[in-house]
Amino acid sequence: MASISPELSEPEIPKATRTGFALTGLAALGIVFGDIGTSPLYTLKTAFDFLSSDPTPERILGILSLVIWTLFLITSIKYVALAMSIDNDGEGGILALMSLLGVQRHRRPAIVLAGLLGAALIYGDGAITPAISVLSALEGLDIAAPALQQYEVPAAVAILVVLFAAQPLGTSRIGAAFGPVMLVWFLTIAALGIWGLAQDPWVLVAVNPYYGLHLLATNGFGGFAVLGGIFLCVTGAEALYADMGHFGKRPIRASWSWIVFPSLVLNYAGQCAIALRGESIANNIFFRLCPEPLLIPLICLATVATIIASQSIITGAFSMTRQAIQLGWLPRLHITQTSDRGYGQIYVGVVNWLLMTVTIALTVLFHSSDGLAAAYGIAVSLTMLMTSFLLFIAMREIWRWNLWLSAATAGLFIVIDAGFFASNSLKIAEGGYVPLLLAAVIYGLMLIWHRGSVAVAHSMEQTPMTVPKFLADLTARGVPRVPGTAVFLTRTTSGVPPVMSWHLRHNRALHERVAVLNVVTESRPRVHWPERMTIVEEGDKFWRVTAHFGFMQRPDIPHLMAQAEQRGCGIHLDDVTYYVGHENILHRRQGPAMPHWQERIFAAMARNASHLTDYFWLPRDQVVEIGRQVLI
Repeated sequence: MASISPELSEPEIPKATRTGFALTGLAALGIVFGDIGTSPLYTLKTAFDFLSSDPTPERILGILSLVIWTLFLITSIKYVALAMSIDNDGEGGILALMSLLGVQRHRRPAIVLAGLLGAALIYGDGAITPAISVLSALEGLDIAAPALQQYEVPAAVAILVVLFAAQPLGTSRIGAAFGPVMLVWFLTIAALGIWGLAQDPWVLVAVNPYYGLHLLATNGFGGFAVLGGIFLCVTGAEALYADMGHFGKRPIRASWSWIVFPSLVLNYAGQCAIALRGESIANNIFFRLCPEPLLIPLICLATVATIIASQSIITGAFSMTRQAIQLGWLPRLHITQTSDRGYGQIYVGVVNWLLMTVTIALTVLFHSSDGLAAAYGIAVSLTMLMTSFLLFIAMREIWRWNLWLSAATAGLFIVIDAGFFASNSLKIAEGGYVPLLLAAVIYGLMLIWHRGSVAVAHSMEQTPMTVPKFLADLTARGVPRVPGTAVFLTRTTSGVPPVMSWHLRHNRALHERVAVLNVVTESRPRVHWPERMTIVEEGDKFWRVTAHFGFMQRPDIPHLMAQAEQRGCGIHLDDVTYYVGHENILHRRQGPAMPHWQERIFAAMARNASHLTDYFWLPRDQVVEIGRQVLI
């Protein structure tokens, strides 16, 4: 693969760093690979159902062939080799790719819409992943203890409630155990697969893609429909790219190539081998790989593994929410940092409880992994299709590939993703509408919030007074300069900000020292010193501070102003007052910027957004809020 991109040919890791590299790879097993790692619990079970549970040798080999090549082409080539070579300052995921292409390549509208749609779709399937994972693990009781079958759904609901209820506590304490547990899980499913292969090694001929193509060509509509089940084997592939910023490319690539991919292929092959031998595919064939005395321990391990997979999805939803907020596509939500050990250790209450409500409702409504499988995959397949289109643009504009090579490479993935999406679309009436409906709601809210924010900014636009003229006017009018420091937070980049004019109009005095602060969120993950901050003295004891943060950084204003003071800004932080503006949104009767129903939704979102004081970590007893009515 060295000819694809220079980044794919990586130098050897120095011996001194191999221990740390191994530990990072182990941690990645617990966070990155939980979803795709637990897919053997339900993938073949669902795929066999699509073919009317008729396990002829040709169909079994065809299904296994499709699974192996789907894992290889989509995960190993598209995501691990290609997508992870396109990073936004080390960050991955569809939002990071959207920012990289949309801003740096000046094709923002279409690219942004594709990226936002992909992000919204991930939320849709994110609500299903915990439900289908936990249910599929508990379904091993159908074989081990059929009498307990009636308790599977209540047990799944109880596990999910505990999982979501524990989110405010953070995962820093238990997160260290995720990697070792998932390592045990992958070694276990690999061992089970080897045991199954020993029953009928002939199944390995399915590595030949002929068997998969033959299945699609000779089974008509059933061959097309089975793609919806096959796709479940890669539903966690998007997480490999999205979590790249947490662990880096090398640990994820090494963990996938040396542990995860071989374990998955061995397990899928083992399941198909015992099916070839004549083992019943009723219930869940995954658990039929296990010797009966070890079945209960395997069910317990599978349940823990699916809880870890669910935790990964929830954490990913929190991280993606923060990215969307920083990029201006969602209102400010209250974000709690649950650990000082890592920036990714956060908790977003609104997202957590909404996900819990939807996940538990789906668990109760669909009762089993079979029912949920009908709703699963359609959103992720469309997200992958969006990613393939963005990869095509990246190949042309970042790697500078010629049109034919870009079209051939990205076109292959677009055709595959489109086929999976078309097959998954058959599930819409059976439950596939659920993630699509959730995604449509989130997508709509993102667009309304952004459109409303632009309308507010446009409504507040005015020709600002220059600072020298403003200060001269203060002197001419005899406006007193009282002791202390005032920091005015504003969106304006020049002149006197509106919030300062409002303050002066009502209080008829201004602090002796004044700093105007403009916080800019860049469309890149991180901004480092010295680019982080610029300070300009525009008048007598009047400074303009412009702070640049990446969308993965936390804007801590008191810390920033302390840095500004050290760099020559003559403010005194021991006597500082922060002034922030607060807009009350009202509907403009003449020439409104957006339909009334959208304006009402935007106003409701604005009212319930996290306060700027919390968002910027401002000390509450040093903040003055100045309100203003804004017509849009």
